[in-house]
Order: sequence, then C-alpha cells, then structure tokens
Amino acid sequence: MNNLEQNNQLIADVFKKEKAFVTFITAGDPSLDKTAQFILEMDKRGADIIEIGIPFSDPIAEGSVIQGADQRALAAGFSIDKMFAMVESLQGRVKAPLLFMTYINPIFTYGKDKFFSKCSQAGIVGVIVPDMPYEEKDELLEFAHKYGLVNISLIAPTSEKRITMIAKEAEGFIYCVSSLGVTGVRSEIKTDIGEMVRAVRTVSDRPVAVGFGIATPEQAKQMGKVADGAIVGSAIIKIVEKYGAEATPYIGDYVESMKKGLMEA
Repeated sequence: MNNLEQNNQLIADVFKKEKAFVTFITAGDPSLDKTAQFILEMDKRGADIIEIGIPFSDPIAEGSVIQGADQRALAAGFSIDKMFAMVESLQGRVKAPLLFMTYINPIFTYGKDKFFSKCSQAGIVGVIVPDMPYEEKDELLEFAHKYGLVNISLIAPTSEKRITMIAKEAEGFIYCVSSLGVTGVRSEIKTDIGEMVRAVRTVSDRPVAVGFGIATPEQAKQMGKVADGAIVGSAIIKIVEKYGAEATPYIGDYVESMKKGLMEA
C-alpha cells in the first residue's frame, strides 16, 4: 500500500468507527504556539479529523469570522515555514488525521512541489482547496499524489449534475457544502442535504461530511442523520476571537458538546 492509499484508508477508518466530527482552526490566530494547543485540545476532546486553515489575504469561501482570523494571524507575523514546523512538532501527539484548508494562490506562490513535500514531511494527510475547480484539479493532483496526499473534493447545492461527476473521482471523504454563500454560523440549514448525499451514494462509497453553517449540537445531530459526519469552523473561530490566548478549555468544551450531539444521531 503506497502513501496515498494509506492516507485514504486512514480517513476511511475514521468514518467506519462512528459519525465523524471534523473541526477547523486557523493557523497562527492568535499565535502558532496557541494553534498547537488548540489542536491538541480538540484531538483530546473528540475531534476525529482536524482542518488547519492557512491564512490568506483573499479567502473567497470564508465569511467575516474566518476572514478576521486570517487577518489577525497575518498581522501577528504568520509564515508558512513556521506553520510547517508547528505541525511537524505535533507528530506522534495527535491521533486525528490533519488536513490543510487553503487556496490555490499560497500553494502556487510557495511552489507546488515544495508545498506538498513539506506537507508530507509534517504529517499532513490531505488538502482542501475550495477555489480549485474540479476541471483543473490535475494541476495540484500531480504533486499531491507524488507525496501521498489526499485531495478532498467539495460539492455544493449549485453543483447539481456535477455532483456525481465530482463524487466519482473523490478521495478521502466528500465535503458537502450545506448552504449557498460563504462560511459562517447559520440559524437554519434549508438545503436538502439528504438528496445531495443520495446523489453521491449512486457513484461513490466515500464518506460524506457536511460543513458551512453548523454551530449547535442539534444541527450536528441533524447532519449526522443524513451524512457520515459534520464539519465546524466558524463557531470554533468565534471562541478564539472571544477568548484569544485563553481559548483552549472553551474550545475543548465546545468540541465535546458537538461530538456528543453528533453521536446522538
């Protein structure tokens, strides 16, 4: 089994155990040392997969909460090299698979081969690149697969006929976007997630996790009834925004409550 197959299997195994809770944290907000603490706490308190967001000045898929986190991290002197060192320091200390969520520009600017080589070295198992169109994914896949990294595909309510096309070639798990627009907490999710998941199931046995807008244990429970997991980002970043360097225990309590809600599904 090569590295790509191992990483696909690592992600598949997470979803085989139970409904998976996928969390997101922005690297470097308020500092990389604190990011490491937050990751360790989320891992300890029930996160099954952890996405690490790479700060970017123009994060087009993000709402104001994560945009704010990106701006704080960049203002604090964030660098990709320092981030790689932080993530590498977590190896052997975190059981949850770690993913990067980033945009095309930082990867291209850093250098595609160098970026994915450093991802592998740091123990990252996959990447989510929301502004990489499905039709152009081979630009990154060549380098991601060279170093054994999984490319996580997104499907959205507007994907319609493209859902089965994207799902057919999906790796790891499929990121199902619950709502139109950017990331952010929503009081109500009106999209027919069940129909999207059924469309995926016709062509793929990859697990499906739902993100964008989920913030409460009840919402996590609702998503768990129709999908294989739930993804939460903005609600966690709001805790960091409120408590800053003191956010660790509050993040842990929140993750624990969300995981419990998801398991009730």
